[in-house]
Amino acid sequence: MNASPPYKVMQIMAGAPVGGVETFFFDAVLALAEAGLQQHVVVRDNAPFQIGRLKAAGVPYDLAGFSPWLGFPTHRVLRRATESFRPDIIQFWSGRAATYAPKWKAHHIGWYGGYRERWRFASCEYFIGITPDLVSHIHKQGVPVQNIALIHTLADYTPQAPIDRAQFDTPNDAPLLLALARLHWKKGLDILLDAVARVPGAYLWIAGEGEDRAKLEAQAKRLGLDSRVRFLGWRNDREALLATADICVFPSRYEPFGTVTIEAWAAKIPLIAAASQGPGAYVENEVNGLLIPVDDTDALAAAIGRLISEPELRARIVAGGTRSYQEGFTKDVYVRDVFAFYDRIMKDPL
Repeated sequence: MNASPPYKVMQIMAGAPVGGVETFFFDAVLALAEAGLQQHVVVRDNAPFQIGRLKAAGVPYDLAGFSPWLGFPTHRVLRRATESFRPDIIQFWSGRAATYAPKWKAHHIGWYGGYRERWRFASCEYFIGITPDLVSHIHKQGVPVQNIALIHTLADYTPQAPIDRAQFDTPNDAPLLLALARLHWKKGLDILLDAVARVPGAYLWIAGEGEDRAKLEAQAKRLGLDSRVRFLGWRNDREALLATADICVFPSRYEPFGTVTIEAWAAKIPLIAAASQGPGAYVENEVNGLLIPVDDTDALAAAIGRLISEPELRARIVAGGTRSYQEGFTKDVYVRDVFAFYDRIMKDPL
């Protein structure tokens, strides 16, 4: 990047304490800051680790509640922030954030990481979709194609040393599967547990939290997997987890994109994914991953077995994933595409 962009961008997110979208948001903001973009962030106070990353990078931010019942405090924070920062562009990363759009003359962008309703982004004229299907979804809701950009997510991957497997009572010579997912029915982790029960000797680490934790733990116990499955909770060391595991498994029933896909590619670990919306569009079977039908326990168990027993297949998938990552999902590609979109809309009159 030769020069810093001449405009200023406010990034507004009303996200959960943890999650893939939330992690990507902070990665994206920090990538743009590193490239020289002037930004001001408004987020909830529910993610101290990520907020600490903003602080360490010198990215200014304000905290707001985004309460669905009491809006005045958040409106006040946003009014003060916009009057002080004077942004040229305001980007809303969630529907709830967009419902608090401040009355400030700027170009408004709505970010679609899922199949959201257009009315939640009522103030927005411009939109970003992270897959071609989401771009089509936005257009079908009445947005002109020239006001929509396809901008993929990024995996800002820095290699880390593997974790000592003994920390989670896992043998060094055992095939180790890793699932990075919220513990929710949509993520298909119940299918994964059923599949692991059919692959003797394989261990599974599940990194994530969610409402289905007790149900999944009970299922693991019922299947006799207590000795081979570890529930790690939410982790902020995904790079180290990926460096430790042998196979990344992504069995989601519903997934508009799935950043886990590109994280596995970036980490050079073989990937198995269910053919839900996002992975089904980007994972090529036996090229950059193994793609299996959604909700197919037999196919998942067979795919795990193949990657354990076929080193040439593992190597081919890793090479293909590396190519896919480098061509479309690096930090440099993301920054290039975002700046191109910002540059374009800044030419339009307010």
